[in-house]
Amino acid sequence: MKRRQFLKSLAVTGTGLLLPRTPIFGADAAGNKLNIALLGTWGRGEAHFSAISSENVVALCDINEDHLAFGAKKFPGAKTYVDWRKCIEQKDVQAVVCCTADHTHAFAANWAMNRGLHVYCEKPLANSVEEARVVRATYLKNKTKLATQVGTQRHAIENFNRVRELIRDGAIGELQEVSAWGNRKLGKPGYLPAAGEPPANFHYDLWLGPSPFHPYNPDYFSGKSGMNCLQWNMYWDFGSGQVGDMGSHTMDLAWNAIDAKLPTSAEGKGDPFNPDVSPVALTTRFEHPANDWRPAIRVSWYQGGNMPESPAPSVDLNKIGHGAMFEGSKGTLVSDFNSRILLPLGDKSDMTYYKPRTKGKLIPPLGDFQKEWINACKGSLKTSCDFEYGGNLIEQMLLGLVAYRVGRKISYDGVTGRVTDNAEANELLHRTYRQGWTLNG
Repeated sequence: MKRRQFLKSLAVTGTGLLLPRTPIFGADAAGNKLNIALLGTWGRGEAHFSAISSENVVALCDINEDHLAFGAKKFPGAKTYVDWRKCIEQKDVQAVVCCTADHTHAFAANWAMNRGLHVYCEKPLANSVEEARVVRATYLKNKTKLATQVGTQRHAIENFNRVRELIRDGAIGELQEVSAWGNRKLGKPGYLPAAGEPPANFHYDLWLGPSPFHPYNPDYFSGKSGMNCLQWNMYWDFGSGQVGDMGSHTMDLAWNAIDAKLPTSAEGKGDPFNPDVSPVALTTRFEHPANDWRPAIRVSWYQGGNMPESPAPSVDLNKIGHGAMFEGSKGTLVSDFNSRILLPLGDKSDMTYYKPRTKGKLIPPLGDFQKEWINACKGSLKTSCDFEYGGNLIEQMLLGLVAYRVGRKISYDGVTGRVTDNAEANELLHRTYRQGWTLNG
């Protein structure tokens, strides 16, 4: 029987042969489109419209029915939902793009992976140390089947590659210390008071999700598309402030270069503790063990006006809104997302020890960050910021908030996920959820 006749006979007789879930005709072939569910159709969700429009967007979800209608205009063939838990149960969904509120990221990502779905999740990946560990563990259990990506899209900027090359190739000698910082100052006195009732088309209880109840106030949702998270993500029950927001992006610039996993200690200091709102000014520090190419190093995060010491009087770090600094035995590298400057350490650093890479050995451009994930779903499953890489990064950052809250340096066992010398800190590694919500659903 000829091949065409054989395939035709299978279609007619329904012979029970299992064909690959992903066709083998190439990533962009018409028969190899990914069936995507978009959770959150405004704000960051809108930023994905272009990338996912080449695929089959089969489901849309948003707790705001006006925003849902906005997404449906772009993808009129998709089924619509207001509850993401129902959306990911749709039988033909293969992959999820999660643009929900920060405090539901880990829930949506973990539930989706538990159902065999590829996941792209906006940052921050988690809102507690425990959430980061659960999501990472679920991914590692399924990494031979699922592609994941944390939405730190600045990672695709080629300067990330150049910074990594300079550090790895010894341009500053032996790496000793790394700092990253952000300059946003979004102070709030506390949770907003009750102000009216949610509009009929706004499902406020679903927006709250697993977080403790707080009365509705429209000012939580008054931000512009793409920036609306800045109205609520500094509240402890809804986010982690700048630690999870720009901290995810800026620490990524450092994380990409230092090959770190989990720290062995954390300490933090900043504004006086507010039980409602995360601090504006904050400094957290972490100790990381040596690996196969560098010694043990200290990694620090600064925000809200706190800054590392400049490597030279002529360098004003305060003019770099979000940046990273790498200090080595022979010099310092200072970088923002798009550019970098190398400062040899005095006259003895003559740079003869450093041999730049030839053009052919440069790390190749990543390309489109969202498309990298889409293509990974159809083939290699490999992405630049998977849930292991991103899970480790955010676990460190959130551990810093734990140290800040207990007001002392803490020792951490990254294998067990336990603070070894402070019972109070261990209690802060997890969050308390509203009845009916479970992280590992």
